[in-house]
Amino acid sequence: MSEQFTAENTALLLIDHQVGTMQLIKNIDKELAAKQSIALAKMAKILNMPVVITSSQEDRAQGPILPEIAEILPEAHEARIKRPGVVNAWAYPDFKKAVLATGKKNLIMAGVTTDVCLIFPAIDAAKEGFGVQAVMDASGSPSDLSEEFSRQRMHDAGVVLTATNTLMAEIAQDWSTPTGQQLITLLFTDVFPALGAGINES
Repeated sequence: MSEQFTAENTALLLIDHQVGTMQLIKNIDKELAAKQSIALAKMAKILNMPVVITSSQEDRAQGPILPEIAEILPEAHEARIKRPGVVNAWAYPDFKKAVLATGKKNLIMAGVTTDVCLIFPAIDAAKEGFGVQAVMDASGSPSDLSEEFSRQRMHDAGVVLTATNTLMAEIAQDWSTPTGQQLITLLFTDVFPALGAGINES
């Protein structure tokens, strides 16, 4: 059992959130997945959490990383790992080296697509003893079937499946702290803007 995920012991890995690959998401609204991945980037910035961004074949249909993520995390974007075509980011030495360099044993992962880009590094990291949480509403697949099977495989391998709001609450621990205040603001402005008005903090 991995230790509780905190701002201090966790790194964020954003895998292939590229303009082209986002168009492959069909199991959930692709705009929602984009919004949630951007919210994760903002969360990491608030918490000063290390972030590793990777992309695959940016010069092809996959395209560049979402510009909002690049803007929020300019240093991580500049240092992103550009894979020439290796499907499993964990199997690409530069990516794994960058993750190990964070020194964190807990990893938050989101990837597009779930069934190709996220599943393999999530499972491999879990097998190597990392605590892994996969953020399912910041990830997506071309079909419900491939998404379902990928989630099952990750769950069976010990990956914890979560959603952006659950993850932020877990990391915040206490909404009344300075960072907790920033995270709940992020939650109600970016993740659930429709709920933001009139919601009292729990």
